[in-house]
Amino acid sequence: MTRRTLGFRPAARRRRTAVLLAATTAVAVVLSGAPPALAARGHAPGAPAALTVGDRSRPLNVEGVPRFGWLPRDADPGETQSAYRITVTATGGDRVWDSGKVSSDQQAYVPYAGPALRAGTAYEWTVRTWDRTDRQSPPATGAFETGIDDTQWEGASWIRRATTEADDYTLARTEVRPNASRVVRARAYTAADHTYELYLNGTRADRGTSFSYPGEDYYQAADVTTLVKAGAPLVIGVRYHWYGSGQGRPAGARGLLMKLVVEHADGTREVYGTDGSWRVARDTQFVANAERRNGEGDRIERQDARAEVAGWMRPGYDDSAGGFTAAEVLGAHPTASSPHLIGQETRLVETRVEPVALRTAADGTVVADFGVVIPARPLVRFDAGVAGRTVDLRAGYTLTDTGRVDTSTLQSQGTTMSFPYLQKDGPQEFHAFSHLGFRYLEIPAAGESISARDVSAVVVHTDVPAGREASFTSSNATLDAVWTMMKRSAIYSVQEAFVDTPTREKGQFLGDAANISYATMAAFGERDATQQAIREFLRSAARYWTAEGDRGRYNAVYPNGDGKRDIPDYSLMFVDWVWRYFTETGDRELLAEAYPAIRDTAEYVLRHIPATGPTAGLVTDLSGGSGAYRYGIIDWPEPGRFGYDMATAARTTINAQSVDVLRTTARMAEALGRPATEVTTYDGRAADLTDAVNATLRAADGSYVDGLSATGERSAHAGQHATSYAIAHGLAPRADLPALADHVAAMGMKQGPMTAHWLLRALADADRPEAVLRLLTNPDDLGWANILAQGGTFTWEAWTLDPGSNFSQSHGWGAQAAVDVQETLLGVRTASPGATVVDVVPPATGLDRASGAVPTQRGPVRLDWRRTGAGLRVDLDVPVNVTARVALPVVPGKSYRAAGPSKATFVGIQDGRAVFQVGSGRSSFHPVAGPAAQPR
Repeated sequence: MTRRTLGFRPAARRRRTAVLLAATTAVAVVLSGAPPALAARGHAPGAPAALTVGDRSRPLNVEGVPRFGWLPRDADPGETQSAYRITVTATGGDRVWDSGKVSSDQQAYVPYAGPALRAGTAYEWTVRTWDRTDRQSPPATGAFETGIDDTQWEGASWIRRATTEADDYTLARTEVRPNASRVVRARAYTAADHTYELYLNGTRADRGTSFSYPGEDYYQAADVTTLVKAGAPLVIGVRYHWYGSGQGRPAGARGLLMKLVVEHADGTREVYGTDGSWRVARDTQFVANAERRNGEGDRIERQDARAEVAGWMRPGYDDSAGGFTAAEVLGAHPTASSPHLIGQETRLVETRVEPVALRTAADGTVVADFGVVIPARPLVRFDAGVAGRTVDLRAGYTLTDTGRVDTSTLQSQGTTMSFPYLQKDGPQEFHAFSHLGFRYLEIPAAGESISARDVSAVVVHTDVPAGREASFTSSNATLDAVWTMMKRSAIYSVQEAFVDTPTREKGQFLGDAANISYATMAAFGERDATQQAIREFLRSAARYWTAEGDRGRYNAVYPNGDGKRDIPDYSLMFVDWVWRYFTETGDRELLAEAYPAIRDTAEYVLRHIPATGPTAGLVTDLSGGSGAYRYGIIDWPEPGRFGYDMATAARTTINAQSVDVLRTTARMAEALGRPATEVTTYDGRAADLTDAVNATLRAADGSYVDGLSATGERSAHAGQHATSYAIAHGLAPRADLPALADHVAAMGMKQGPMTAHWLLRALADADRPEAVLRLLTNPDDLGWANILAQGGTFTWEAWTLDPGSNFSQSHGWGAQAAVDVQETLLGVRTASPGATVVDVVPPATGLDRASGAVPTQRGPVRLDWRRTGAGLRVDLDVPVNVTARVALPVVPGKSYRAAGPSKATFVGIQDGRAVFQVGSGRSSFHPVAGPAAQPR
């Protein structure tokens, strides 16, 4: 029995990728069965819960093969799922598929295997499970609807308003009358660049976005059944906003495509689509030719309430009086400019929040304080507006000494964060159309008293599965506050896509997206935004990086308005991100989809290893980037490099990442059943590169220098990045880890938020949880606690705000360390793909107690432990169909007694830890007197 096989030793965590996929088998062989203690024949399982199709509970536009998921339920301890049965039935119709009883423990991404399903159709499905004693559960019922492909828009045409405006706000409308038979189902399918709102008789029915390249645009489906009345006039109205290319979006093609399908009780079906009968007008409420908020992002949203087109979405409106004209028809979908649409899986959550306080600045300006930085659309109500009065609403992160919103470049992220509003006479409400990240909102020169009830904001972020949110509390109040900030920062950094900041750019940078995704998967059980982002970066490879010398690279930002550009470190990060997703989910389909590009990335690395010359055997001048990003970004912003030697040609960080790329490619090949030679080739090249790094880039004390120059000279600088990457990516010899951990820990925080996760991972792998805790909670050193000490409520782009900079104060990439809190300081981590096995390894030093829930693909793992002089007292709750491997630190002369409904099996002592295996349900572990090797 080896430490590497079981994977408990923290130092082996990165190295254990070599055997991760064998973990489930290893448990069966080494630990004598899973689950460990089979109870007598018990109760039948309960009906499965949390039913999903494609990771969503009731999706409306499933494309391709539906993939089903559920959580088995069983009150008996140590339970597993031995079989399942799925049925699919057309809603109100016949059964179309019955899987029969399938002997399998699979409970996620189970593919539909019946006849082809009809497009745009509602289906119900059931699942029942069998337990380990072959007892059957009652069925649970879910629902889904199929999407529509490019041939199924039934004549709907792309339309638009003929204009060349760079900031195009357009209103589009038509009025119809459904027949008199009762409406039983109505669905709206809508696509528009870049943002749209759909209204039916004045009620907002849907809001969607598509910031993608032509051919990669999204459509969204909405259930509008309750808004369509039989026999009554129905105005279908759409406001869309197109504003050209920029950071995070290509120009695309302005326009609107919409299809409304209405089904009646008498069996009739009506379809209303965009066509030449629609009327369009400029939405004059939004002032034309608005300037950019900054050099790359949104435009300033200027509204003039006097110019509002009133009543346009109501029946009977005379559109000839509102400047409406016939829409320009671009052609029935698909068109050359919009050849393909993809069903949108992610959805935005909108939550209206009130300010926590209303302040008054020295000059009398009212300032609403929302308590923390939020990504939101402001709302302000005025009771006594005056036509033509301008109220320059302004959002911000901090206040000046006089109590006004600070508009300096440093405090505004170089962004004009205003919402200029021209009032009309009388009562009215300002509703922002676009969101910004902000904490404060000032309302100057309102001309009337503003109370707390007059100000609110709509917070927007991607939705996440219900019931999967993580929790964490501990004996360290600062750590708890850091956890809360990281968790909030992660979810507040995903709107239409992962963004580097919800204020300045709103662009989906690959490095930011990967970091934030780590946190959203860990803290919220998020899946859809991650799947979408991974596929988008795969599309970037297919769009821009197909030439032989380019293969294996990905855009640094995608989608984006400035086309082909990459950052080498980010291309390497992509591989780890895909593997992390697979480890958490067990989703082989997306892994298989990504693997050809991943292989290209491995070959990209290998192309840059010269066989001869001063840097022979090392990855040298890895192509990509430009300017400050050329050959690799190392860390960003530049202060986060802490003097890293950018003149090196063979950089230690790039080489460490490259080792990880090669090893991970081998693991992916294993998981997908690729030829053995493919696996051994990449493993062998990883080993060769590791040997070369250790032979050339290690200093006499075992630490790592920043790299080699083009002429072979070793860098005189040995930054924290170099050594932390060597540890975290599994290059550093195991015997060196204690000394290397002392070395990097003594430096404090000398990496930026972009890469700090790898520093924490390195210290955890070297079994130094107390050092991880110190970095996370030290308010006097750079880091998360220091942000809190400065009044920050959101992770920052850099640890410091320096005069002359415009570094973001709402930058989610530092939230990645939420993973380190869960894995290192709580002690729960996924040990095999899809969480069939989890490791529970509470830290031996540091915190006095911790408790929390960690969402996994198979349900939440709940852990509560507290330290005593004799060891840990541990309470554990494991989901059905999951095996936990529990490793508890042993105090000399002490042992552990396992108790609880779920009986644990003692495995042995490893690295000073008592190791148990336990199945589902509740179990507890208590320190007792006695030899460590003989638990009671």
